[in-house]
Amino acid sequence: MIAIAQLMVVLDGTVVTIALPSAQRDLGISDADRQWVVTAYTVAFGGLLLLGGRIADYSGRKRMFLAGLLGFAAASALGGAAQNGATLFGARALQGAFAALLAPAALSLITVTFTAVKERSRAFAVYGAISGGGSAIGLILGGALTEYASWRWCLLINVPIAIGAFIAGSILVSESKAGRGSSYDIPGAILGTAGLVALVYGFTQAAKPGVGWLSVEVISYLVGAVVLLVAFVLVELRTASPLLPMRVVLDRHRGGSYLASLLVFAGLFAMFLFLSYYFQYNRGYSALKSGIAFLPFSVGIILTSAVVSSLLPRTGPKPLMLVGLALTAIGLGTFTLISDTSSWVTSVLPGELLMSVGLGLVTVPLSSLALAGVSNDDAGVASAVLNSTQQIGGSLGTALLNTFYASAVTSYVVAHHLSSSGFNPLAAIHGYHVAFWIGFGLISSAFVAVLVLVKADISRQPGVPSDA
Repeated sequence: MIAIAQLMVVLDGTVVTIALPSAQRDLGISDADRQWVVTAYTVAFGGLLLLGGRIADYSGRKRMFLAGLLGFAAASALGGAAQNGATLFGARALQGAFAALLAPAALSLITVTFTAVKERSRAFAVYGAISGGGSAIGLILGGALTEYASWRWCLLINVPIAIGAFIAGSILVSESKAGRGSSYDIPGAILGTAGLVALVYGFTQAAKPGVGWLSVEVISYLVGAVVLLVAFVLVELRTASPLLPMRVVLDRHRGGSYLASLLVFAGLFAMFLFLSYYFQYNRGYSALKSGIAFLPFSVGIILTSAVVSSLLPRTGPKPLMLVGLALTAIGLGTFTLISDTSSWVTSVLPGELLMSVGLGLVTVPLSSLALAGVSNDDAGVASAVLNSTQQIGGSLGTALLNTFYASAVTSYVVAHHLSSSGFNPLAAIHGYHVAFWIGFGLISSAFVAVLVLVKADISRQPGVPSDA
């Protein structure tokens, strides 16, 4: 039930992307405003995760898990029935808010429920497969629903899934909560939530056409985010019941896993975003065919994650993560060789398979390492930080790679004296290559972070308490 809930949250990051053109036409949403269908979700989700994690710790993880499911279902129904853009934007923001309650509760429930090493390894294998492959599954599902039903079903499908998970979760999931502390760090909640919202919003605005990183708006939001987050850290160091205890992030192994997660998910968007462009604009694939073209990636992650669950107790997380990051970087690097006439079988499939095996090797130990040694009292907030790195990494990756892609395309058009109007396939290919190389650099940086910060200590296996 936890896996189903997590899949629903991950899917919603991409399932609506494919449906966006249809929703835009039906509801009369302008080109300038259409990005809010995605941004409203990511801003609310990323900004409220820390608060959601602490609420789960104090109020009960099962209780918040079930509340998050019902709220997510209601918000999905509202979005699926939307008759105008404003209602859809509001529904997506509500989805993000309830996902911020649901996701950390789900991950922390895994941590406190599965305590034996082998059991927890298997549980994290399922969670890792969903985290890594769920986005690609969302592209397939979104394409199928949009093509054969309606864009509205990309939202409405969440309702029966969430209700079914709620009923089963009520029976199967056991309650747990922090053994100490019940007061909320209100100043920390305000500063932390405002800082994360400003950060995620600044990244998403930078990705908008004609805005860019150097605009006054983006700089203002990013500077404001830094000020708010610094103030948040200072408050957390001084308060008796912090929203984010610094012990959670200052452990070098956990901090290294959080940094690696941020970089991996930023780089991962290079594949999803620009291969989607490549399939639909250069190769002329339909939305459904584009989603199916990602299917080997999802299958590879699921199969690899199942194998990793048996390897993790014997090897520890570091060796698996290093091999996985190396394979992921190599796979992403192969996409720099695609051309306008490349075959999917020979030029895209090998890279997808390398990345899927690599990410399967990364996500399972990454999730377990981020929560290894965390006390039950801090399980929710530690889970929230991990989810935050994924959301912020995805937002950063989208903004960063979109900006460099646009600059590369413009430079190519000018250098080759091409027409600047309309889509130029060769200029786009050059832009994809630049984005893929930057993604390669981000994944390689994650490799360095794990190499330097994480010790090859088998006692850091999931389920083994930390002395830190």
